Amino acid sequence: MSFRKFITTAFVLGAGATAALGQAGAADLPAKIAKKAPAELPFFLLVDNRVTFSWMPKGTDPGVFSVRPDGSIKGTTAQQGYSFTHFDIWQYGTNFFTISLFKSDHNDPANPCTNAGVIFNPGTGVATPATCEAATEIYGVFRSTLGWNQIFNTNAFTMGPLRNISFEVGMDANSQNTYVSPAKRSVVAGVQFEFDLPYKGYFNAAPLLYYEFYNRNAFTQCGAGWQLPAAAVPGVNCLADGNRSFNPTWALELNYYMDLGFLPPNMQFWSISGRAGWYGEKGNENNPLPGTKTAIEFNSEPIRLTFDASKAFMGDKYSHFVDVWVAYHYWQNKFGLDRKVSAVCRGNSTCTEETLYAGVTVKF
Repeated sequence: MSFRKFITTAFVLGAGATAALGQAGAADLPAKIAKKAPAELPFFLLVDNRVTFSWMPKGTDPGVFSVRPDGSIKGTTAQQGYSFTHFDIWQYGTNFFTISLFKSDHNDPANPCTNAGVIFNPGTGVATPATCEAATEIYGVFRSTLGWNQIFNTNAFTMGPLRNISFEVGMDANSQNTYVSPAKRSVVAGVQFEFDLPYKGYFNAAPLLYYEFYNRNAFTQCGAGWQLPAAAVPGVNCLADGNRSFNPTWALELNYYMDLGFLPPNMQFWSISGRAGWYGEKGNENNPLPGTKTAIEFNSEPIRLTFDASKAFMGDKYSHFVDVWVAYHYWQNKFGLDRKVSAVCRGNSTCTEETLYAGVTVKF
């Protein structure tokens, strides 16, 4: 959105008697209405808040699985998602924030998990945690942009389908109450290229620097239950607090949206959107400890088909107040764990997440 310069000084035209008009009174003069000063732009040009409920039948949690009675491995977990999303546009850029709570089924147990007197150890498959409390994860994402056209008061960064170039910064954070007890903290910084698509659509591409500087793993903590304290050597085979710190790396994040405006007018309730993120190798999977190297992580939702239910049943005025959608999700080398060589993933397929899922989003 182009930056606009507004004049805030009002020019007031008055009417009154002057000496040249002699005895003529003000009431005899034609009325002149004072011009009003143009309204100032509000700080936020757009504020959009939404809540979403989603259901994913085949999510994964790396290293967490159970063994069925026939000896086969169940490495997936159904997840319910509850999300709040905020998006705003102001004079110089945009802000995006979402926080989600994901509740797994019993195949992804919370810690501690006791079933028939046996402590369930994720990754061993020794006990089936059918009666254990399911894990809960909270995940937050923040992204903020500053547009070059707005900062420099120019249209130089708009040409052809390119609408703008922006600085971008952001961070991710999560916490989960499993045995591993992850607590991810990461930051990103770079630029975003914004392109127009037909039918009110857009496509954004952001090459970024990615730095995951904190992510706890209870298995790496010195003196953890699986490791004798006498054998623990901090910095060699364990970490004093279990907090891993990874190397800075590259990232590429893409997202798009487009109404299906080519449909007949009585069917223009549909849109498509999607996203994809690649995150480079960031050291060893328990960095700074030696061990298995991480792999390039690919987290994507290549397509989401959305039905604008509120527009369809209540009219254009209520467009996107209630959306019903279905999407395909594919996450390879989840959290950077190499699905081919990591001991966490081998034989259980828990480091690749591939599933259809659906949800309802309400604007307020």
